[in-house]
Amino acid sequence: MTNTPTKIVYTARASVTGGRAGHATSEDGVLDLDLTAPKETGGPGTGTNPEQLFAVGYGACFQGALTMVAKQAGVDASRSVVDVAVGFGPEGDSFAITADITATIPGVDDVQAQQLVDAAHQVCPYSKATRGNVPVSVVGKGA
Repeated sequence: MTNTPTKIVYTARASVTGGRAGHATSEDGVLDLDLTAPKETGGPGTGTNPEQLFAVGYGACFQGALTMVAKQAGVDASRSVVDVAVGFGPEGDSFAITADITATIPGVDDVQAQQLVDAAHQVCPYSKATRGNVPVSVVGKGA
């Protein structure tokens, strides 16, 4: 199933040169960083890698979705913490990723936290984009 927005309200633009051993900049210049492969994959590990950028993007998007669904349920999740682990490894003749998301939500128990992260996982645009293609686990914890 394709999830197509009915209206594009923002478009992010970035340029990358050199791939995993390169440089990335956003069109507005706010993002400007060197890319390197992590030590675990034979790189120097001295810069940011694509998996870190994906984890940050997914985490920010997921927390936005979590805050929205929590508000609808009468819960303030503005102080929640979303931790994202993006795995990278061989798959067939190339590579693939996984994502494990843990959200800690103050003021709720583990059962309600899990219900909220499950609901967020249904509406988060990153979750929609990865569904059926990238293994994603979501865990909610109360605090």
